[in-house]
Amino acid sequence: MRKFKAAAITATMVGALTLAACSSNGSSGDASEEPDTSGGTGANELTFMFRGGDYDKLAYQAAIDAFEEETGASVKMIITDADQYATKLQAAIAGNKVPDVFYIEPGKMMGYVYADVLADLTDYVEQDVIDNIWSFGTDAYRFNTETGERGNSADALYGLPKDVGPFGFGFNKALFDELGVEYPSLDEPMTFDEFVSKAKELTTDRDGDGEMDTFGTGLNVTWNSQAFVWGAGADWISEDQKTVTVDTPEFAEALQWFADLGLVEGVTPTATQAQSLDTYQRWMQGDLGFFPVAPWDIATYNAKHEENPDGFDYEVIPYPVANEGDDWSTWLGSLGIAVSENSQNKELAAQLATYLSTDLEAQKILAENKVQIPNLIDYATGEWIETDAPAAGWPANTEIFLQIAEEKGRPLPGVWTYTPEWYDNFWIGIENVVDNGSQTAADFVAGKQTEMQMLLDQSWISADQAKAQG
Repeated sequence: MRKFKAAAITATMVGALTLAACSSNGSSGDASEEPDTSGGTGANELTFMFRGGDYDKLAYQAAIDAFEEETGASVKMIITDADQYATKLQAAIAGNKVPDVFYIEPGKMMGYVYADVLADLTDYVEQDVIDNIWSFGTDAYRFNTETGERGNSADALYGLPKDVGPFGFGFNKALFDELGVEYPSLDEPMTFDEFVSKAKELTTDRDGDGEMDTFGTGLNVTWNSQAFVWGAGADWISEDQKTVTVDTPEFAEALQWFADLGLVEGVTPTATQAQSLDTYQRWMQGDLGFFPVAPWDIATYNAKHEENPDGFDYEVIPYPVANEGDDWSTWLGSLGIAVSENSQNKELAAQLATYLSTDLEAQKILAENKVQIPNLIDYATGEWIETDAPAAGWPANTEIFLQIAEEKGRPLPGVWTYTPEWYDNFWIGIENVVDNGSQTAADFVAGKQTEMQMLLDQSWISADQAKAQG
């Protein structure tokens, strides 16, 4: 594997990114076009298909420019917005026009491997490169086609991370200051009881109209309950990914506690209130105390703070746990960069995937503009966290994101299985528990256990069938 010199970052480049931030709507502006996604046909030609906004496009353009200069390759960039990407990639695969290099989701990787869409990158990526990437960033794209197991370091590597995405938690310091509420610890997780206590202090009628308009929190159950379930020692699935485990007392108690934040404690907006003004909007206007904070939010949150410094000023903290001394965790996502099995320039494509995932200067651009935390462990835990992150306006406690990437993060439950339908099924009817309280959490999970297990069993059968047909 060749080594590549760093891409030059100029003041003009950074300025262009700043201007793009002001006008970005998450699309490159040409997503409606139907470009030719097929792989390059010349000796040094490649296509790279990805999704994202102006930050991503400009950062990758800088990296690709340097890659082309160093290798003599010609790389055609194909960018779509996030909503269209999956559909366009599937159409490219169905039409046998698979790009040489492209984004993949970890949960779809196994199907692509069995369908011979993805190249095995194991022999193309040097071990020292892999060792310097967050382990989840490579584990998410490892797969043993014989055993069906995921994430073992000895398994074949079918992708590299575009990023790892730590789903953090935060609080609005400005609201705490206004209401005279003591900040939570930046290092130690609150217990569930401590969290509720602070949330109650933050829930108030600030405008005096007789109705609560400021709340302790407001969390979406589909994306925000995982950390609390895990913080109570429960989970959706067994370690071997074969058994659904939602019918345990610990799980039911954690889910009921989550529902009772609104139904009993009154520290979240009601379902009716959330319909008129959703909780994200309430957080952004300074009317929620606690809310998720992830790397992809930082630029937006910083802009809101600059606009309203006395009403919105946030920091990142650990997620609460059931009892003092319990370990906290949250989910850690990723988007991968893969290579087509049918690429006519597979080795060069693997070099490009490695470059996009691990080039230091491209990683610096993405991190500086609050697109992601760096993939590179040595840079993230050294120069970035000590110097570059504070200078770029990341939160003072950004160390939390690195903790999630290194040890506190878990994949969402449906990621490791062949299909996620068993996990998706859990959310059908969840409003009866968290919104209207017509069903207890204990009854809900007891009813879900059997149907989710059937779907999980079918996922394993589907995996075996795909393997036999592959």
